[in-house]
Amino acid sequence: MTSEEIILSVKELVVKFKLRGKVLTAIRGASLDLYEGESLAIVGESGSGKSVFTKTFMGLLDANGWIAGGNIIYGGKDIARFDKEDDWVKIRGKQIAMVFQDPMTSLNPLKAIGKQVQEAVELHQGLKKEEAKKTVIEILHDVGIPNPEKRYKQYPHEFSGGMRQRVVIAIAIACKPKILVCDEPTTALDVTIQAQILALLKALKKKYNLTTIYITHDLGVVANVADRIAVMYAGDIVEIGTSEEVFYNPQHPYTWALLSSLPQLGAKGEPLHSIKGTPPNLFSEIKGDAFASRNPKALKIDFIQRPPYFTVSPTHKAKTWLLDSRAPKVEPPESIKILRQQWGGENA
Repeated sequence: MTSEEIILSVKELVVKFKLRGKVLTAIRGASLDLYEGESLAIVGESGSGKSVFTKTFMGLLDANGWIAGGNIIYGGKDIARFDKEDDWVKIRGKQIAMVFQDPMTSLNPLKAIGKQVQEAVELHQGLKKEEAKKTVIEILHDVGIPNPEKRYKQYPHEFSGGMRQRVVIAIAIACKPKILVCDEPTTALDVTIQAQILALLKALKKKYNLTTIYITHDLGVVANVADRIAVMYAGDIVEIGTSEEVFYNPQHPYTWALLSSLPQLGAKGEPLHSIKGTPPNLFSEIKGDAFASRNPKALKIDFIQRPPYFTVSPTHKAKTWLLDSRAPKVEPPESIKILRQQWGGENA
């Protein structure tokens, strides 16, 4: 991948929130390059900063939050410097759109779904009345809603959870964005419907030439949709690489812990693996590696100095002192070796 293919570049982003008279640092110097046409998954525990990180791309931070440092370069501009709603209106929806995890709270219960999709078509595509309605029906068809002419007039409560999620996706697609952020798009759905929605998003990516970002804590979802995976912990991206590299050759102890927690690796009659301890307090300054206190294989330096990125391959890097040439050789857990054997892969 070359720099010409980068569609969005985040450098040393810092995001803070003021809560109960204290300041919380939700994003701690995270950096990321997003390549045009790719599917990137951002994974991590709840509270790791995944949603906050991507909300900064659209100016959707809550009123008590602000970007305290770093850059977000998109379209040749540093959108992290935007401070007027007029600037964000040009980006939000039309350039970067988001599919939220709970479709029921994303839709207006008092308005027919066709009208809700049509609002996006009229605002971002400049179409009116019958022409706009025709486009809406085509989009509803594209997202897999049967009999779209009839469904156009129906209300959210007349749709199943899976169909409501398709409507939310239709609204995002109607904006004709370049980047589509999917924030836990299948969390509220049962397993069968999850598979359908993921297949739909893959098809729409191809048809509409989208660059997609998936936010999820479900590594099973990641395996099916992502070209690359960014692992996030305590407001920072601690490992990033292709899906194969992160699944079959993970380097950061937190990535080891996440993969070890996969239900597929559980043994009958034995408790599932869990990550001991709790994430660090983001109201306080974090010294060293944020995962050190939960890492049974932590080095002394992990508690003292924050690790930089170490290069594993041209497409794979991780922030862990274990990759320093001076570090002792530490083998990944047995579960990672089992994962390689079970699932195979180029690094198995």
